Amino acid sequence: MMLRALILAGALALLPAVAARAEVTSVEGARQSADELRDAIAALREAKSARDRVAALTRTIRAYESGLGALRDGLRRASVREGALKADFDAKRDRIGQLLAVMATMDTQSSPLLLLHPDGPEGTVRSAMVMSAVTPALQAEAAVLGRQLQELADLRRLQADSSQTLQAGLAAAQEARTALSQAVQDRTDLPRRFLDDPAELKTLLASAETLDSFATGLVSMETDVSAPRGDFEGAMGTLPLPVYGRVLRRAGEADAAGITRPGLVIATRPAALVTTPWPATIRYRGPLLDYGNVMILEPATGYLLILAGLGTVYGETGDVLAAGAPVGLMTGSDAGAEGGGADRTETLYMELRQGKEPVDPAPWFRETRE
Repeated sequence: MMLRALILAGALALLPAVAARAEVTSVEGARQSADELRDAIAALREAKSARDRVAALTRTIRAYESGLGALRDGLRRASVREGALKADFDAKRDRIGQLLAVMATMDTQSSPLLLLHPDGPEGTVRSAMVMSAVTPALQAEAAVLGRQLQELADLRRLQADSSQTLQAGLAAAQEARTALSQAVQDRTDLPRRFLDDPAELKTLLASAETLDSFATGLVSMETDVSAPRGDFEGAMGTLPLPVYGRVLRRAGEADAAGITRPGLVIATRPAALVTTPWPATIRYRGPLLDYGNVMILEPATGYLLILAGLGTVYGETGDVLAAGAPVGLMTGSDAGAEGGGADRTETLYMELRQGKEPVDPAPWFRETRE
């Protein structure tokens, strides 16, 4: 009776584990990200020799950042999954050990003893029924443990292999950013609306006390800059974010100091590439107050898109840019950031203004629309 009760208790304890839905492994996702990153590294040479080097290098850097981000996220998930597997093994160790001990004890008993039962033939039949129920459960549990052990081995192998790929990607991304900066300086084919910063702009810059006053003054300046044609308003909800990252604060959300702003704050990695989400004319680029480098774009007549907090800005006032064109890089260096939740250490502030008033940018972008 004691043996039968122990086997039955073990079988019942195993059933939830057998019935639980298995988690999706992180190995394949991280492995695919590593492959994409290696493809981006291989594309750098081709991008350097492309006819439109700026566009080719921009695409390559975007691929790096996407691949690096996916690989880092995959490695984080792999690390979390590895910890969960270890905790699961620790939790099951005593139970599995007891069951194996029981089965080993049963194996050492002679066949006649196993066939006999204190309750007679009826008890023997019931014991056989319990055994027939226990065996599939043990087999299923063994299969689950086998898969988990293989997954754990794959996770450890992936983490070791991906470290070198990550380092190569970081180095190649830095090389591509340097090449892009040079290519932007060398280009001469951009259409220009005016060759020099208007005198009004210089006066406005010297007198502006806030970003709002500067943007309002910019709207009041010369408006004949021929903003790119296109249905900007019709593109609401379809625009990509200008930088690879995640929204940290939405319009009107207070920061740690209780300050609210009418734009989005996007957390991103050091040296991340910033691009224009829509064809636009540069109305201003350069340092402004305590916002670092600021890029103000005019995507359509009556609209201004403000990007603040950049480390480097590309182009000149009056340049007309295509959608996806690079406008600058975030501050810092990505060379030493291998992962972890704190690698998005830079913030880009994005504000959209219609006329002299700011509007919530969130509905305009794919990632932030409701």
